[in-house]
Amino acid sequence: MQKKSISALGFALALGALSLGAWGHGAADNSERAALPAEQKPWGIGADEDQVDRELVIRMGDDMRFSPDHFEVEEGETLRLVIINEGQMRHELVLGTAQELEEHAAMMAKYPGMEHDEPYMAHVEPGQTQSMLWTFNRAGRFEFACLLPGHFQAGMLGSVQVNAQPLSNQ
Repeated sequence: MQKKSISALGFALALGALSLGAWGHGAADNSERAALPAEQKPWGIGADEDQVDRELVIRMGDDMRFSPDHFEVEEGETLRLVIINEGQMRHELVLGTAQELEEHAAMMAKYPGMEHDEPYMAHVEPGQTQSMLWTFNRAGRFEFACLLPGHFQAGMLGSVQVNAQPLSNQ
């Protein structure tokens, strides 16, 4: 019986160690992440390098602001977002809906050590640059924010307007 308990404990510990990787993130450039199936989100889907239509530079700093803090794209357009951290502290840019970002910011405030890594997130160390490849394939108004504790609450957010493609005349 004790042998089964030790095996079960070992299995549980191994499973727990593996699951920690799901929460982990580093300063990896999202444009070069391992090939994982893209997951459609209400605000779009991750893209590949060969899909990029244009590049947009977004700067962020310790004043808790993005520049630009608003941009527009056409539905279906793929952007390489080049995110530059000009500050002295770590910042991030996370795309999402207003509700998703508010919920995630609350979770980050509750669990400040929580780490995450998704194709719609870029974590940028001071003085560094990261890229994000994203296809905005759903029309609407979406947001981006830094969800590190205190940053979102200080107003570090922006918006993106995805303009619907006109209906073609057939």
